[in-house]
Amino acid sequence: MAARIRTSPSSSSPSPPTPFWFGGAASCVATLVSHPFDLTKVRLQTLTEKNPPRHWLHLGPNSMISIMWKIVRTEGPSALYSGLSASLLRQGTYSTIRFGLYEKFKYVVAKDEKPTFGQLLFCSTAAGILGGASGNPSDVVNVRMQNDGQLPPSQRRNYKNAIDGMLRICRDEGPGVLLKGLGWSTNRAVIMTVSQMTSYDLFKDLLLGPLKFHDGWTTHFGASLLAALVATTACSPLDVIKTRIMAAAAKTDKRIPALTIIRHMHRTEGLSSFFKGWTPAFIRLGPQTIVTFIVLEQFKKYWHAIYY
Repeated sequence: MAARIRTSPSSSSPSPPTPFWFGGAASCVATLVSHPFDLTKVRLQTLTEKNPPRHWLHLGPNSMISIMWKIVRTEGPSALYSGLSASLLRQGTYSTIRFGLYEKFKYVVAKDEKPTFGQLLFCSTAAGILGGASGNPSDVVNVRMQNDGQLPPSQRRNYKNAIDGMLRICRDEGPGVLLKGLGWSTNRAVIMTVSQMTSYDLFKDLLLGPLKFHDGWTTHFGASLLAALVATTACSPLDVIKTRIMAAAAKTDKRIPALTIIRHMHRTEGLSSFFKGWTPAFIRLGPQTIVTFIVLEQFKKYWHAIYY
């Protein structure tokens, strides 16, 4: 018999699904904390070097701090929150759908039983596909707004906000541009959802079960931190490629095959280019994941108190 995953230490069956918007709301709260690190990650991923060093040290904290300091010095402190409206819009679509569907799917497939590992994988994969596809337009705008500051003034798009960015893209470049990088974005969303949500459930079950932790803040913090480590490592290569595709100007983007981009990155920048921005990505995803799951768990706690 397949191993069953603990969903609640105090119940023998899954709790009724919580409101669909809980995950998106929790993610928006977390975005207010993590956005500067997300912006730094995008800047590092789109940074190209003629003679990149052939080691991993340039991916460390010093690079992240240098980029953040350069942003503050040249663009002002408020630039660390460039593209915040697009980031919030993305979480409001992408995260709302993937978190909401993940919880709904778990409740549907498990019936009155605890979900198995295979069921968790199925639920997270399906939720990731739908969430990634729905969040792609806002993700395109988000990447462009975050990357705008390091472009030459003549190439900057200067979107006022996420809605302005979408309208201008549709008017100047065509609606199809909002689907740029859809395949990579969806693949990343699947990997993110599987590695983040499934691993969180597994780590939480481990802490509550064999390790005898109490179902509280410590357990939620530990499980979400470990989930962030898994998700960052799993998503980094796809995230870098997706960011390069989305940041490209329409006039220079000739729908170059992804394999061509991968070969070019490997040949000119080295293998480490696929993990550019790993440290700020983890520093960003750590707080993002921790705050998201802690807030989400609190939402669930209050909901269940009212429900029961």
